[in-house]
Amino acid sequence: MKYYKYVLSLSALAILAAAFFSCSKNEAIETVIERAKNASEKGKAAIEYPWNNSTFPPEIIPPTVLWKDSTEGVNRWAAFIEVEGKIIARSGELKKRKWKIDSADWERAKAATLEKTGIIKVAGYRLTRGEEDSPKILSVAEASFKTSKDSVGAPIFYRTVTLPVGYAVDHLSTISWRLGDISKNQAPKIVLSNLPVCGNCHSFSSDGKYMGMDVDYGNDKGSYFIGAIKKKIDMDLESIITWSDYKREDGEQTFGLLSRMSPDGRYVLSTVKDRSIFVRKNDLYYSQLFFPIKGILAFYDRKTKKFASLPGADDPKYCQSNPVWSPDGKYVLFARAPYYRKPVIEKMKEAVIPTEYAREFIEGKTDYKYDIYRIPFDGGKGGKAEPLPGASNNGKSNYFPKYSPDGKWIVFTQAENFMLLQPDAKLYIMPAEGGKPRLMNCNFPNSMNSWHTWSPNGKWLAFSSKARGPYTQLYLTHIDENGNDSPPIFLEKLSVKNYAVNIPEFVNIKYDDMDVINEAFMNADIYSFYRGKEKLNKGDLPGALEDVNKSIKVDPNDPVAYNMRALIEIDMGNYDAAMRDFSKVIELMPERFDSWANRGALKFKLGDFKGAIKDFDKSLALNPRNSRSLYSRAAAKYNSGDYAGAVKDYGLAIKYSSKNGRAYYERAIALMALDRFKEAKKDLEKALSLGVKEARKYLDKLKDLN
Repeated sequence: MKYYKYVLSLSALAILAAAFFSCSKNEAIETVIERAKNASEKGKAAIEYPWNNSTFPPEIIPPTVLWKDSTEGVNRWAAFIEVEGKIIARSGELKKRKWKIDSADWERAKAATLEKTGIIKVAGYRLTRGEEDSPKILSVAEASFKTSKDSVGAPIFYRTVTLPVGYAVDHLSTISWRLGDISKNQAPKIVLSNLPVCGNCHSFSSDGKYMGMDVDYGNDKGSYFIGAIKKKIDMDLESIITWSDYKREDGEQTFGLLSRMSPDGRYVLSTVKDRSIFVRKNDLYYSQLFFPIKGILAFYDRKTKKFASLPGADDPKYCQSNPVWSPDGKYVLFARAPYYRKPVIEKMKEAVIPTEYAREFIEGKTDYKYDIYRIPFDGGKGGKAEPLPGASNNGKSNYFPKYSPDGKWIVFTQAENFMLLQPDAKLYIMPAEGGKPRLMNCNFPNSMNSWHTWSPNGKWLAFSSKARGPYTQLYLTHIDENGNDSPPIFLEKLSVKNYAVNIPEFVNIKYDDMDVINEAFMNADIYSFYRGKEKLNKGDLPGALEDVNKSIKVDPNDPVAYNMRALIEIDMGNYDAAMRDFSKVIELMPERFDSWANRGALKFKLGDFKGAIKDFDKSLALNPRNSRSLYSRAAAKYNSGDYAGAVKDYGLAIKYSSKNGRAYYERAIALMALDRFKEAKKDLEKALSLGVKEARKYLDKLKDLN
């Protein structure tokens, strides 16, 4: 019994001692705060976040104060917020160099610093037993801040990506899209994930009613989703267009880069007929080199459902990309650079240049710089493109321009070279009509600063930076009426550990207006068709045929699937089956010129030249300017002995496609059949200049005739 009393006595003493020491620690903190209140900065301490003179939005959640302190002897810290000599918030004992401010304290601090300066102070001290009542302050650091009356007022839609980029491309399931609200303490909601195809740039109409987003549906890199914003958004077939439909007959691949929706949601602008440098790099910080070297601007009109190029921004001598609308939709800014030509590249059909042909850029031997141009949109009529003063002809690469919502300012990114993910990228601001750009205060030195977006009220700018490591994170800066910006505010809750955060876009909606974006096309009947198309491209003919048969079984009235099956059957040598399928396509789509052209091409292949001519006649009645049908009909006429008719059709084909060297070459042969040798010689010379080497032997024969 005595033993148990003895143990209890010891326990009671321990509890009393702990309580006494805890009380002493609290007293020590109070002493430190009181002494630090009037102390100036000392020791080897500095507040790393928030930065001095920061401006916080009124609705933002509490920040985590961070500091460095290498002062000898310091093993504890106390932190507090002071406004006009009054302590508004205080920490407890801190053993690590960070302080997560209590929510209630932060609300009081924001109210007390509304358009008024407050001070965050951190004091370092050493706490030892026996000296609790008289701790010695060894270091003091401070930073000023205020709270703006201007709210942000909108959530941010953004993408999170694993690194390096090559890993994300190979593991699409690791990419997701989120909607974040700076006033929410919980993690941002994931609105889209596990997209089975690649997705990229997104944009929104100014009123927050519509959105657009790159999505490689059916392995078509030009595919683009357009839909109304609501709580549950279905990304279905009916809402997907493809930039590949712009002059598809040209046979040039299109990705549809950096697309942007117009403020009213009617139009979407994009880079088409594009070609880009894309290099995967073994560097976690900067794991890709990507920039367009060719392209024109084209737009899609949601009202007329038609594509067209934008005159003035469709000059084939230049790469024209990265379009951005003015708030009223009357003007377009875009990045322009000389079209990078190289003979070996010109022979390629691919939109992405293989790494081996980009060595000169990778090794720094060749520069590639963009200037920002402005052009009127004028309902799609375009106009003269003019370089924007201050963002052009400055020996730098200028890109990603963004108008402020009131049209007063432009913020753009500048780097020494290229576009996207440049280590030296910095943000500049200048008047919208051009002028002297100012380097923004929010930039982090020695880090990329880019992917910026204005809040709908024009008071705040969000952007991405790698200031805290290889994974880009989101920051916010306040911009006043004179275009002055404040030090960056870290959007801590919008970051995701070990994920890069990019393509942030403010959306003019409430946080609860969007909950989920559903991929609703993978199980659609036509997706089997596109999957079959991909298998066809890879040479898996049986697999392609199986998938397209499934598609037709689900929808026996789908002309596109019959057309694809015909192409597969041709490659498999099943010409009769292919002919039946092409005829079915005509039955279902007699108004499409290519329905007739495809069957005509098969008839030509099988030697039925008269039948081919009849189908090409039908095709050209529907589309008289189609150079491919004209060229094919010319060849069919030549093979049926109608040399004069062939010459006429070749002439029309050349009229609408003047770079078609084969058309010149074959017209020359038809002309020779008519004994029109002088004309034939001119065509052969032209064909040779366009790369048709066979023209040489006929030119030599014509010399012999002379």
